[in-house]
Amino acid sequence: MKRDIRICGMIGFDWKRLLYLFLAVWAGVNLVQAIFTEVMSDEAYYFLYGENLAWGYFDHPPMVGLMTFLSNLFWGGNLSVRFVTVVLQSFTLLLIWKTIADKRPEIGRVVLFFVIAASLVMFQVYGFVTTPDAPFLFFTALFLFSYKKFLRNESLLHTFLLAVAMAGMIYSKYHGVLIIGFVLLSNLRLLSRYKFWLAGLLAVGLLLPHIYWQAANDFPSFKYHLSDRNSRFRWNYLLEYLPNQLAVFNPFTFGAVVYILLKYKPRDVFERGLYFLIAGVVLFFWAMSFRGHVEPHWTVACSIPMLVLLYRRSLENPRLLRYVKKAIAPSLFLLLFARILLLAGLLPEKLGFSGKRVKNEIICSVVGDVPVVFTGSFQGPSNYHFFTGKESFVLSAIGGRQTQFDLWEKELAHQGKQVFIYSGKNNSPFDGYFAENFQSVNRIRIDFTLTETEVRAGDTIRVPFRMQNPTAVAVDFHHPAFPVNCRAAYQVDERRGALTLADCVPDTPLGILPAKETAEGFFTAIVPDLAPGNYLFSLSLVNSICAARNSDPAGLKIQKR
Repeated sequence: MKRDIRICGMIGFDWKRLLYLFLAVWAGVNLVQAIFTEVMSDEAYYFLYGENLAWGYFDHPPMVGLMTFLSNLFWGGNLSVRFVTVVLQSFTLLLIWKTIADKRPEIGRVVLFFVIAASLVMFQVYGFVTTPDAPFLFFTALFLFSYKKFLRNESLLHTFLLAVAMAGMIYSKYHGVLIIGFVLLSNLRLLSRYKFWLAGLLAVGLLLPHIYWQAANDFPSFKYHLSDRNSRFRWNYLLEYLPNQLAVFNPFTFGAVVYILLKYKPRDVFERGLYFLIAGVVLFFWAMSFRGHVEPHWTVACSIPMLVLLYRRSLENPRLLRYVKKAIAPSLFLLLFARILLLAGLLPEKLGFSGKRVKNEIICSVVGDVPVVFTGSFQGPSNYHFFTGKESFVLSAIGGRQTQFDLWEKELAHQGKQVFIYSGKNNSPFDGYFAENFQSVNRIRIDFTLTETEVRAGDTIRVPFRMQNPTAVAVDFHHPAFPVNCRAAYQVDERRGALTLADCVPDTPLGILPAKETAEGFFTAIVPDLAPGNYLFSLSLVNSICAARNSDPAGLKIQKR
């Protein structure tokens, strides 16, 4: 690299001091942002993970829960969620530098490294926002560092580091399987190296507690990610994918990386792995957009190989280096401006970084220490608990998705007690009511068999069922405050499709279902006047709070009359 990268007035300044100075400034900026930027709903959810440590959770592996647990040991407020994230990204940057640093490091090269790193939007965000992506980036960096060392020397130390990195990635996000898989595809000779197999076996051994947790809980995470998130093809899912990727990586940086992938061939086995990783992950999730919405940040692991490749090629190609200076470097001012707006709370509330504290404190001022019952998803109770420290939980409705609250079953501790039911229909903190004798039915399990799978509107179907109460509390179908009725649910056969509830009548009236007891019989339902097509049929117990998700759906086709 030419000497023209040197910074005026800093010639002779030790590059190591500059490196650690930049790391300290980076961490300081993230620390300030972490303290003064309101916690997001997802972070409040992960804070609850940390308060309920386990080897797994409904939505994610356990690493993010461990991070919030450790943060909460030392700090309160926003840092009770974010402190470890801030520290971890400094080590992530250091690992990446150790991976790419050559034998002639200079001040200019340190500057170049941090300019490219700062230009990656997602990399900046996960320096202060705590999600599973933060530890995932760290362990991806450790994996690439260990992999490069392993290629040069298959020592036991490098084998062990490789195993820890692979297990750490999967303990952070299941996307870690993709990182391992695409690197392996780039170098199939690894399959002939017994120490690579040893690293894999050791990684599996480290993952055994999580595997056991999944098996003990009937693999909820796999069912959610592999099945519940699916939907039919929609053009907007496909068309929004590339613009989203440009936005989350920075279009100037993303464009430069695409140029590198197309113009240059990998110069060694390690670099070929970086090519496979970027192209493989981006194309994999592009293909996934054919079966549902793809969150832009799912490709976050590509940030690291992008940084490595762009840094390397900029040292070799003066034109690319000028592009970094004239296009990528100026974009940092836009990112800095966005972070200042975020810090000042001036961005729209819909982005999730403002407005929640005030709303939840108002709710708490009304209800005091009374537990708050939310409907919908995890955001409501998570935010309420984080910003007030008070008890809350959610009852999942049949039209929505399940969450970790369905595994915690927090509502069972409040049966027969006073609660505050928050409906939030008008987005008002006071939109709810107190209930003195709470009863919920979300843990009741209904198994049924559809004897007919093709019907017409107006047809009568008879559905044999088995209703089980696994809880320690009886369910009263004629409860004075929360009476229960059974409904047949018809949902358009796609994720979150239109849902219709219709009457269904048991052959024997349901009165009280004792704790740990089972009721059996038949429900009679008349198929409502719905458009012909494929539906998901299920049975739901409905009270004044919500229609509960009590059964697994079965396919039902409604034909033309």
